[in-house]
Amino acid sequence: MRRWSVAGLRVTRQINTASTPVATAVSRTRRKCFSGLAPQHKIPPSHSSSSQNVAQSSTRTAPVLNVEPKPQTTKARPDPYTLLAPQLDELRQTLLNLLGSSHPSLTEIAQYYFLHPSKQLRPLLVLLFSQATNGLGRGWNEKLWAAECEGAGGRATELDRPLTRPDVLNDWNPNMPDYTASFSSTFSLRSPRPPQDPPTPPSYVSNATPSLTPLSTLLPTQIRLAQIVEMIHVASLLHDDVIDKSPLRRGVASAPAAFGNKLTVLAGDFLLGRTSAALSRLGETEVVELIATVIANLVEGEILQLKAVHGDELGLDNSQTVSVGRDNWNIYLQKTYLKTASLMAKGARAAVVLGGCREGEVWKEIAYAYGRNLGIAFQLVDDILDYEAGESTLGKPGGADLRLGLATGPALFAWEEHPEMGPLIERKFREEGDVELARDLVRRSSGVERTRDLARAHADKAREVLGPLPDSDAKAALEVLTERVVKRTW
Repeated sequence: MRRWSVAGLRVTRQINTASTPVATAVSRTRRKCFSGLAPQHKIPPSHSSSSQNVAQSSTRTAPVLNVEPKPQTTKARPDPYTLLAPQLDELRQTLLNLLGSSHPSLTEIAQYYFLHPSKQLRPLLVLLFSQATNGLGRGWNEKLWAAECEGAGGRATELDRPLTRPDVLNDWNPNMPDYTASFSSTFSLRSPRPPQDPPTPPSYVSNATPSLTPLSTLLPTQIRLAQIVEMIHVASLLHDDVIDKSPLRRGVASAPAAFGNKLTVLAGDFLLGRTSAALSRLGETEVVELIATVIANLVEGEILQLKAVHGDELGLDNSQTVSVGRDNWNIYLQKTYLKTASLMAKGARAAVVLGGCREGEVWKEIAYAYGRNLGIAFQLVDDILDYEAGESTLGKPGGADLRLGLATGPALFAWEEHPEMGPLIERKFREEGDVELARDLVRRSSGVERTRDLARAHADKAREVLGPLPDSDAKAALEVLTERVVKRTW
C-alpha cells in the first residue's frame, strides 16, 4: 500500500553515516594486535674470547617494539542536565518565591507541581541557548552592562522590584506592604514618586566586537525567563488536568484530584498572572510579545483538541475527513505545535533576544527553528509512550489519549494500513471495546515505528539548524538533546 508522506517529510530507515555526530564519547578506531617482541635470530653459545662475545653480540637482532598507534579520541559530549545542574536546582528553589499569595491555600496549590520531580526541559532549553549565544548579538555588551549596573533594570534584585508602587499593585509578591492589607477605610491620594532617569551605557559598550562569552555567563533576565516558561508550562498542566479529568500527574494525585477543579483552575490563572508581572520586568518588549503569544497558543491548541473530541457538545465545527490525508495530519501537527512546541520555540528565541540579539541576526532564528522541531519531536515521542509505557514510567495513566477520544500519530498511521481504524476514530473510541481494538490495530501496524521516524526527522532537523553556532559545551548539549528526545522512555 502506498504511504502518504507526512507534511512533505520523506522519512527513511536507512542510517546515514554522514549525519552521525562528529563528537562521540568513545573512539571506535579498530586496534590491531601486535606481539611484544620480534623473533630473535639463534646465536651460538659464547666460549672464551671477549672479542668473540662482541662479534656474537653484534649478530643479535635487536628487539623491535611494535608501537600501537593511539586511537583518535574526541571530547566527550556533555550531559545537558549535568552541565546546568546547579543552575536548574537554584532555579527551582528561587521559583517558589514567586508563587506567594495572601491566600495560603492558593500558595499551596500553585506550588504543588513544582514540589515533585519534573524534566525541566523548557527552562533547560532557555539556559542552554543563553549560553550558546551570549556574546554573539550586537546588543550583548549593553545587556551585560545592564545586569551589572545599579538602576539599569537588569540586576537580579531589580527583577523582584515592582515597576509600580506596591500599594497600587496590592500584590503579595514578594511582600505586601502593611498599609495595603487593610480595606477598612477609603484610599487616599498619594504623591507620585520622583522620576528617576536610567543610567546611560558608556560608549565602549556599543562598540565592542561580538564574541561568544565564557560558558558560565547567564544574565539574571535569562534565569528569570527560564522560571517564567516553567510557570507557564505548569499552569497549562493544571488546566489540562481539569479538562482531561486526569487522576495522576508526575506519579502523584493530580491537582484536581487533590484540591478539586475550581481551585485548580484558579491556581493556573494565578500562575499566569504571576508570569505576566515577572515578564513585564524583563524590560524587553519583543520577549513580552513572544511569551504572551505562547499563552494564546496554548488556548488555541486546546480548542483544536476539544473541537476534535467534543465539537458537537460545545457547538464547535467538527467536520472531519473520512480518509487519512494531509488535513488530518496538519491539524494533528498544528495542535502539537500550539500545545507543546510553541513554548519551547518561543522561549528559546526569547532567551537569545535577552542576550542582545537584534533584528537581522541569525541567532534567534536558530533558537526558534530548533525549539519548534525539538518540541514536535518531543510530543510525537510522548504520543508513542502513551501506547508503549506504563503508568509507573509516565507518572500518569497509559493509554489516556484513546480514552479521551484522541487519535495521535500512531493511530493515524495505523489508519493508513487498517481502514477499520477510521470508524473508531470517527466515533472517538466511545463504544465498548473501541480502545482495546484501536490499541491492537496500532500494535499490528507500523504506526509506532513510523511515528518515531517522523520524530527522528524533526529531531535531526533541530540538530542541523545548530550548524551556524560556534562550538561550545552548550551547543554540544543541545545536540545531545536531539538524540535523547527520540530515545527517551520517560
